[in-house]
Amino acid sequence: MSSSVSTTTVAPSRHRRPQDSATGSGELKRATLAADRPDSDRFFWAYTEEPHRTRRQAIIKAHPEVTKLCGPEPLTKYLVFAVVTLQIGCAYLLRNTAVFSWPFFLTAYIVGATANQNLFLAIHEISHNLAFRSPLANRLFAVFANLPIGIPYSASFRPYHLTHHKSLGVDGLDTDLPTALEAIFLDSILGKAFFATFQILFYALRPMMVYQLPLTRIHAFNVVTQLAFDYLLVQYAGGKALAYLIMSSFLAGSLHPCAGHFIAEHYVFDPQPGSSTKDPLAPPPETYSYYGPLNILTYN
Repeated sequence: MSSSVSTTTVAPSRHRRPQDSATGSGELKRATLAADRPDSDRFFWAYTEEPHRTRRQAIIKAHPEVTKLCGPEPLTKYLVFAVVTLQIGCAYLLRNTAVFSWPFFLTAYIVGATANQNLFLAIHEISHNLAFRSPLANRLFAVFANLPIGIPYSASFRPYHLTHHKSLGVDGLDTDLPTALEAIFLDSILGKAFFATFQILFYALRPMMVYQLPLTRIHAFNVVTQLAFDYLLVQYAGGKALAYLIMSSFLAGSLHPCAGHFIAEHYVFDPQPGSSTKDPLAPPPETYSYYGPLNILTYN
């Protein structure tokens, strides 16, 4: 496998200069590669429309029964309550355990990271209004699901993520696309290993580097609620309990089996020797399906 990974990007203008990159997101059915693009350009540039809407229409036309699966899932709220309770319980039980010890690390990696990755994806579902029919109930419940993650992010995640859906692959709008700075430092095997290890930090910080969101009351509520929860946890269970939650969140977005969905969703791999393609201009797919047992833990 080549160390090079490319990104399919929708160009707002055919004459706009692309940024170099090493990782990325967005699935496009066809990329039109401009002849004047330099070899160092790590993007697949396309001039097709954003595919989510047209693909949705095509799927519903071919399989109208799929609409019966749309809408809120009643079990989501119960699963979130259970996972939040599990994480708070683990944090309390580890309150007297040394942070730099195998029991602490293994619990954070095996239990905590799996649980917090589950909550990451629960917040994704809730952001699409799939826990309750009321939008406000979903916003408030996302803040609750955010508690064991330790850092407030649910209120900011939703608008960035919905823009990602509406402007899939559009440079300057889709914050799942990497920045030019990432291209400089991550375009190597070691760089990609670094990215995979610390990808939760890229995922959290990149959107703010691309564009700023206006702060709303739900943002303030998210921050105040999370800080109050963290304060109470430290007061009654100690700093190690909060350290467990933070470590769980970091490991959930690091080298962890449940974090594999980030790679399945956002990487383009170079074609392998001997692989066949009907269209040499079309990039390899940027999303890959997984049908294994981890889907039980990841709302898939």
